[in-house]
Amino acid sequence: MSSTDTARSQGARGCLAPCRRADASRNHERILTAARAVFVEDGLEASLDEVARRAGVGNATLYRHFGDREDLIRQVATHVIAQVADDAESALAEEDDPFQALRRCVEAAASHGVGAVLQVVRGQFVKDEEFFAVRARGRAAFEEIMRRARESGQLRPDVTFDDVWGMLAQLTRPLPCCDRADFDVRAGRYIELFLAGLRAPAPGELPA
Repeated sequence: MSSTDTARSQGARGCLAPCRRADASRNHERILTAARAVFVEDGLEASLDEVARRAGVGNATLYRHFGDREDLIRQVATHVIAQVADDAESALAEEDDPFQALRRCVEAAASHGVGAVLQVVRGQFVKDEEFFAVRARGRAAFEEIMRRARESGQLRPDVTFDDVWGMLAQLTRPLPCCDRADFDVRAGRYIELFLAGLRAPAPGELPA
C-alpha cells in the first residue's frame, strides 16, 4: 500500500466514529419527534413499530436508543421540556423587549405542543431528576422574562408563572372530539387571545 493509500485509510477510520455518532444523534432526535406525535395521537400504548416507521428507522435502532417503552416516554417528556427551556433562555438573552421575549416563549412552547404531550405522559416521570432539573431551568428563564415585562409595565402585575403555564397547557391540548388536522391553526388563535389578555393595563383584577 502506498503512503497515499495508507493516509486515506487512516483518514476513513478516523472519520468512522464521529460519523457514527452523528448518525446516532440524528436517529435519536427522529425517534423522539416521531414518538411525541404518536403518543399524542394514540396514547401511551401506541405501537412502537409505528414510532420506528415514522422515524424512518428499524425496530432494532429504536431499542438500541431506548431500553423500553417507559424509557422512551420519559425521554419524550424531558425532550419537550428541554426545548421549551432552551427557547426561553434564548429569548431572555436575545430580546430587548421583555413582552416580545414572553411572546416568543409562549409561541415556542405552543409549537412544541406542551399541553398535548404532558397530558399524555403525566405521571410517567414523577421521580425523574433530569426532567425536574430541565423544568426548573425553563421556569427560571420564564420567570425572569415575566419579571422584566412586569417591571416595564407591559405585563399585568397579577399574572403568575403558574397562570401562564396552566393556560399554555390548556390551550395546546386538543379536545377528544377535535380534528387534530386543524388544531394547530386554532391553537394559534387561542395563543394570540391569551397574549392580548396578559398585557397591561388590565381592565380589572384576577380572582384570588
